Amino acid sequence: MERKFSIVKSFRQNVSVGCSPSLSPTLRVTYSFCFSAGEASTSNMIIPKPQSKTDLLKRLETVDDPNTVGHIPILETEWIMTHEEHHAAKTLGIGKAIAVLTSGGDAQGMNAAVRAVVRVGIFTGARVFFVHEGYQGLVDGGEHIREATWESVSMMLQLGGTVIGSARCKDFREREGRLRAAHNLVKRGITNLCVIGGDGSLTGADTFRSEWSDLLNDLQKNGKITAEEAKKSSFLNIVGLVGSIDNDFCGTDMTIGTDSALHRIVEIVDAITTTAQSHQRTFVLEVMGRHCGYLALVTSLSCGADWVFIPECPPDDDWEEHLCRRLSETRTRGSRLNIIIVAEGAIDKNGKPITSEDIKNLVVKRLGYDTRVTVLGHVQRGGTPSAFDRILTKDVTKAMDEKRFDEAMKLRGRSFMNNWEVYKLLAHVRPPVSKGGLHTVAVMNVGAPAAGMKAAVRSTVRIGLIQGNRVLVVHDGFEGLAKGQIEEAGWSYVGGWTGQGGSKLGTKRTLPKKNLEQISANITKFNIQGLVIIGGFEAYTGGLELMEGRKLFDELCIPFVVIPATVSNNVPGSDFSIGADTALNTICKTCDRIKQSAAGTKRRVFIIETMGGYCGYLATMAGLAAGADAAYIFEEPFTIRDLQANVEHLVQKMKTTVKRGLVLRYRISSLFLSAEGILECRAMVGTPEESRNLILKSVGVEEPWEEGGSPTPFDRNFATKMGAKAMNWMSGKIKESYRNGRIFANTPDSGCVLGMRKRALVFQPVTELKDQTDFEHRIPKEQWWLKLRPILKILAKYEIDLDTSDHAHLEHISRKRSGEAAV
Repeated sequence: MERKFSIVKSFRQNVSVGCSPSLSPTLRVTYSFCFSAGEASTSNMIIPKPQSKTDLLKRLETVDDPNTVGHIPILETEWIMTHEEHHAAKTLGIGKAIAVLTSGGDAQGMNAAVRAVVRVGIFTGARVFFVHEGYQGLVDGGEHIREATWESVSMMLQLGGTVIGSARCKDFREREGRLRAAHNLVKRGITNLCVIGGDGSLTGADTFRSEWSDLLNDLQKNGKITAEEAKKSSFLNIVGLVGSIDNDFCGTDMTIGTDSALHRIVEIVDAITTTAQSHQRTFVLEVMGRHCGYLALVTSLSCGADWVFIPECPPDDDWEEHLCRRLSETRTRGSRLNIIIVAEGAIDKNGKPITSEDIKNLVVKRLGYDTRVTVLGHVQRGGTPSAFDRILTKDVTKAMDEKRFDEAMKLRGRSFMNNWEVYKLLAHVRPPVSKGGLHTVAVMNVGAPAAGMKAAVRSTVRIGLIQGNRVLVVHDGFEGLAKGQIEEAGWSYVGGWTGQGGSKLGTKRTLPKKNLEQISANITKFNIQGLVIIGGFEAYTGGLELMEGRKLFDELCIPFVVIPATVSNNVPGSDFSIGADTALNTICKTCDRIKQSAAGTKRRVFIIETMGGYCGYLATMAGLAAGADAAYIFEEPFTIRDLQANVEHLVQKMKTTVKRGLVLRYRISSLFLSAEGILECRAMVGTPEESRNLILKSVGVEEPWEEGGSPTPFDRNFATKMGAKAMNWMSGKIKESYRNGRIFANTPDSGCVLGMRKRALVFQPVTELKDQTDFEHRIPKEQWWLKLRPILKILAKYEIDLDTSDHAHLEHISRKRSGEAAV
């Protein structure tokens, strides 16, 4: 029978959930399975595809392809289940066994992946085994391979590292070691293996998979297993989840550990910034990344570093002169500090290492600045979990060794190159000296504040100045635009804004409709030729009102773009909004502390209220990330009977070893979702004693907590790129709209929302988004994250029927062919 090996390909919009200081957004929820010999099943929806005669999925082929790296297929699966197949998911695993192990270097988020594998495996009826200490445990067998239970993965979601242990195993590299590992699996009837690790771990898994038949033959010949055992174990399904903080694995958008490592790094950079400003110091920070500069590059964007050194793009031969000039110019403009980020594998164009000490000595010798070096080291691995990729590592390393640096950059992918281009614009291009400019663009914040707004404003202003534009900032949103609260912004005006929360420009929910005449007058007075609106649903609604106002006032016929920035994540046209990731982190931090408190006081159920209006994004994703028992949202209607069933579930849960509960609810909800309402339902279920033993406590995550605070690395980076993209579009649209000596833009595409759709940033006319909007409840009519709702219930041990409408695709990691521009 054909054997399968596949790697989970996870997209942030599919699996990203909120994080806490102990577990970051990207992979609190990771899941994958492979059950049948004929078909490998992996899904961002967690549910293995059941077998049936009316299978709607094409048979997945894994023919060795010379154009693939290591012949490893990437499985991005989704499928369609018929009504008859809904119940099959709960019985699919009966009679099957799965083993899960973590191998190689640890990465934050591995525990979340292990938890999901165990609980979904049990949900399907399969037996699930822990393999302790990675491949070494697989080789040694015995007590290293133990059966997991539902309760055994409780309270591990928020923990960093890996609870089941990880070790680098020399024995597994030898065939004799793999033979022992195969024997241990066969004796336990395990034919499904989930490996969570990096390049070496997944390469070892592929080798194990390719040798499986031969290993079984040898074991049978040596009398270690019977013919019946060999027949039952004739196939081995392997699923790989990439765990690596370096984000250097191709074939997946995120690997477990990367986002968490960024959290650790950015926290340290923020702390260092305060002392650097106090003493006017220059700090050189060395981060991990021997062959991949992802951590260094994104950190530089997230903290507004003056310079970054990465192995993929060595500096020019005269980089010493450029660096010193850059640092000197920054100080001349009034900055009291300099931050330089160095990847540990940084090199020059001749392949010579560039070390932190080299840079420090250069700055001290030529500029005389008080300079300190901080090497972060393994602190980056501690605390939280996140994710990114690692199979083209060898090709990238080879390209760098051969000094083909342009090719190495392309091999890293489009996102990496976009990050690099934005960094170069913001850090290496000299700002204009003279005032005035080619065009005049105004920037404003509208609606409620959101972490990351300042980073978006900073990027917009500086890119505008680099392009030679005159940039104005508007205070207090549309109200300030009507009152003329407008001033010109220079390069230093937005200095240090990247890591700051809130909105210095001020935000108000006032819409422009009632003040169109005053707004038109000020557009003329200040010669505003383009408008960048950063905000939430009010910003989107305000854009629609400006489009309508063009019929009355020609002055409103200027290009404008809306950048979604709201913790509610409810702006049509974008899967994500600036600030939502930070809000999720805040909620998860609260949930983690509450769960720890509940662990000491038994039989407690905490009801946590989240923001978001009628949008259930925060409640759902925080529920997934924090391991909640339920999350009530507007988009999924519920009745008193549903609430009663949930209370019954909690009563039964208190009879197990896990004597605590966590429920999330959106703020605008029915009275019976209050603690008092649930108390009433409590009396309807169980015995009087059981009902009395269920203690409920209501906790609200206060609005300033979710909206304020320092932005997460994702929000900083996202906001920076959104601002740059918006200003580039604006400059082009202004030129395009120049007619008869003035700007006149009245086409639908001259007023757009810039949103993230799956993996791309796209501009969509606000008028085209009207049909996709539920204006009464201020939410999009279709929201991608609703497909993740069943996972929350499965992981909370509810008996549910799963319905999903996704399909399956099998992709191969293609080796770059000669003459191709990119992979």
